[in-house]
Amino acid sequence: MANSAAQAVARPAIARPEPAIHRLTVLVALADARRAELLADVLAASDDLAPALAGSGVGQMADVAIADEAGLESRVVSSATPIVLLSRRAGSEQVADNVLAVLPASADGLLIAAAARLAASGYRVGRAAPSEAGHGDFHDDEPAEEETPDDNQPRPALSPREAEVLALLAEGAPNKVIARRLNISVHTAKFHVAAILIKLGAANRTDAIAIAMRQGLVLV
Repeated sequence: MANSAAQAVARPAIARPEPAIHRLTVLVALADARRAELLADVLAASDDLAPALAGSGVGQMADVAIADEAGLESRVVSSATPIVLLSRRAGSEQVADNVLAVLPASADGLLIAAAARLAASGYRVGRAAPSEAGHGDFHDDEPAEEETPDDNQPRPALSPREAEVLALLAEGAPNKVIARRLNISVHTAKFHVAAILIKLGAANRTDAIAIAMRQGLVLV
């Protein structure tokens, strides 16, 4: 009996396989081939994104597409694929129904990646200030003029982690402090900040805090 118990204790545990991470196929359709390649490299650094350049044959199978005006006109993207539009136009021009997000052409890769994830999940997001969109308003540390709030606008659905990040933003915490307080990487902190800016329709971190306060999402 003792030997049986010892054998039972010594039996190695069966390792459970790690759950596979679903990678979103992201079609990158930009007129500037060099910009498209650089953006694809940035997206590929994320565990959950699998970028593919236009012409690679994945157009109809993409989960989401990142395109500029030329990419839209080329019709390389399926009409059923959600699109993140990188636009050089300052106005709120009419876009196709499957364009779920509009960012300035100068938006950085981290913000574009966040918008791609949101668009793939069905969020319809846009730029916070169309009149300023051509000047890279979505970089989260630049000042911007405050917009008149829309009291009838529904509150955005923030995840529990995004709510924690928003609370720290309201305290004035930079990305490194957010990462340390929440025990996450700086890269992950930056992603959550970018997602919050998009969901709130904010131009920068300060704007996000102002919008959150108006909507009762944080108390400062």
